[in-house]
Amino acid sequence: MKIASYGVKEVVRQTALSCAIIALVVCASFILAAKILLVFALIPLVWLVFILYFFRDPQRSVPAGDDNIVAPADGTVVEIGEGEDVEFVGSPTRKIGIFLSLFSVHVNRSPCGGKVVYLKYTPGRFLSAAKSESSHQNESNSIGLVTQKGKILLKQIAGVIARRIICEAKEGDSLEKGEKFGMIKFGSRTEIYIPADLEFQLQVCLGEKVKAGETVLGVFR
Repeated sequence: MKIASYGVKEVVRQTALSCAIIALVVCASFILAAKILLVFALIPLVWLVFILYFFRDPQRSVPAGDDNIVAPADGTVVEIGEGEDVEFVGSPTRKIGIFLSLFSVHVNRSPCGGKVVYLKYTPGRFLSAAKSESSHQNESNSIGLVTQKGKILLKQIAGVIARRIICEAKEGDSLEKGEKFGMIKFGSRTEIYIPADLEFQLQVCLGEKVKAGETVLGVFR
């Protein structure tokens, strides 16, 4: 299983900590002649398995073509809206919000090819990322892309547990569709805003599970 580069430090640190705790528990069980203590070794072992699972980075098959937009994150589509005028785009947009649970792959991928011309970090609260108000109140990072179809805005939004947003994209960078650019650690939300005046046909619905870089959110007509 491939581990995301964004989580290598956490994996190394938690592996060392878990191994140290397991070793202490095993030693204590032999010294005290109490094999029942070995049960407690399962706790750091389960935690380590979860850390490895959380930072997994599976391969994805990115759909070809410039006329489709793919999901920027794994998770569940929890919001589809229209008419919102947002930063960078500067006009009414169509919004798609994706909620990432603790068990989702948390690597973010570019929904289409484009040039990064806008970045903005906004401090904020840590409400549940499943709630729509988190979009405006939570800590977030906005990424503006200029694409062949027009301006598109992405937002990485922290959640209750997520306290660190990672974005390796820099202004002036060119991203390919499906290219990895960051992640949000431990439960979060990712949103995409598409200009409402573009002929964009949605191909997902509320409650649908999507995969970053692979699931087509919609097609330009």
